[in-house]
Amino acid sequence: MIVTASNLHKTYGSTVAVDDLSFQVVPGQVTGFLGPNGSGKSTSLRLMLGLDHGGGQTLWDGKPLPLHPHAPLVVGAHLDAKFFHPNRTARAHLRMMAAASRTSATRVDEVISLMGLESVAKKRPKGFSLGMGQRLGLATAILAEPQVLLLDEPANGLDPQSIHWLRDYLKYYASQGRTVLVSSHLLSEMEIMADHVVVIAKGRLLADESISDFVNRSTTNDVLVRSPQIRALVTALAGEIPGVQPRPEPPDGLSVSGLSTDQIGDIAFRHGVPLHELTKRTASLEQAFLEMTQAAQEYEMGRAG
Repeated sequence: MIVTASNLHKTYGSTVAVDDLSFQVVPGQVTGFLGPNGSGKSTSLRLMLGLDHGGGQTLWDGKPLPLHPHAPLVVGAHLDAKFFHPNRTARAHLRMMAAASRTSATRVDEVISLMGLESVAKKRPKGFSLGMGQRLGLATAILAEPQVLLLDEPANGLDPQSIHWLRDYLKYYASQGRTVLVSSHLLSEMEIMADHVVVIAKGRLLADESISDFVNRSTTNDVLVRSPQIRALVTALAGEIPGVQPRPEPPDGLSVSGLSTDQIGDIAFRHGVPLHELTKRTASLEQAFLEMTQAAQEYEMGRAG
């Protein structure tokens, strides 16, 4: 199911939380929804689900959510790890949600087992840890096996083993032809989990592209070159590629941006410069994210001044 968010807009007084935001989420892949604190991610998700009043619209396979005859089969959402009735047991909560979504009692038992909730199924969520609350929230989201999952920081409070399980499960869920949109501050985990990213800052879209394309745009991508004749290599590079600006990496290395390992190796060969190392270094998702969002914030500050 394709989810299309168009011109989402939300203000709180004079503060613009979401600013004419448009993007699309497609099935078959995990899409990461990234942004600094206060960027408008949670508000955007609430706007998409119709939980907040604001501008714009979201279409679910071309239709607004209220026009689908059975919304729980369309989207399952988990936006708050503590959004449960405090005096209703975990199993009772899931049974109530199952009745509302016309899901069988057998499925309730399935998700309790899948999420590792057997030991707390008869307990009240008000005493749950953050991690256990996340598990119950995820169980609720997947209960009706919806075509779309919208998850806001689902890994908060989970231990490393649970995070690993969550990553594998969401990738599996997407591989079944379903649509997954998940926000997270765990960028190293998102780099492994997500196929595509939507990045926002100050409520505005910064990027909507594959992880590889996003990372490849980072200026921190470079090539490390080591040579016993560094000066000769710098001269050779400058002579053939005007404007190239290698940065020294002691004791005998250079960082070169904008050129491939093949280009540098060929130039060194033509000029008789020996190389001891020639390594392409790719930015991490975290490096690319910090670079892009910092640039956006600096631009906003400069424009305001």
